[in-house]
Amino acid sequence: MNNMEILQIGINHHYYPQEQELRNEILLRPIGVLDHAWEMHDAESFHFVAIEHNKLIACVVFRPLDNMSQKTGQLMQMAVDSHLQGKGTGRKLVDELLKFAAKNGFQEVVCHARNNVVGFYEKLGFEVYDQAFEEVGILHRHMKISL
Repeated sequence: MNNMEILQIGINHHYYPQEQELRNEILLRPIGVLDHAWEMHDAESFHFVAIEHNKLIACVVFRPLDNMSQKTGQLMQMAVDSHLQGKGTGRKLVDELLKFAAKNGFQEVVCHARNNVVGFYEKLGFEVYDQAFEEVGILHRHMKISL
């Protein structure tokens, strides 16, 4: 992880296909969702990726909600290579996303966290709000952090 670098990319970047593949592999295929099913907001979102030895190892998407005056954005599609989970890569990605959001005038970041990763987001300062809900057949929690 000493050689890891975090980049912000768009959908025309040469790392974007690797981001798509990682999201499909980690998030969608294990729960039976079709590849590319959650890319409908990719063009208007900000993508943060972790690169190590020229290979994409993690990603997260930040989507402004409604319009920029809302000052709220959504963290979504967080994926870390299964061999590297628990080593701090996800934390670094979220830190970078939160710095970007704050610098760009956002006041709050929300996410739909799968129930099994609520603790990860809590350690980063997010808090659960509202009732648990089911999305793509999995129990999720609404979470948010004020910037």
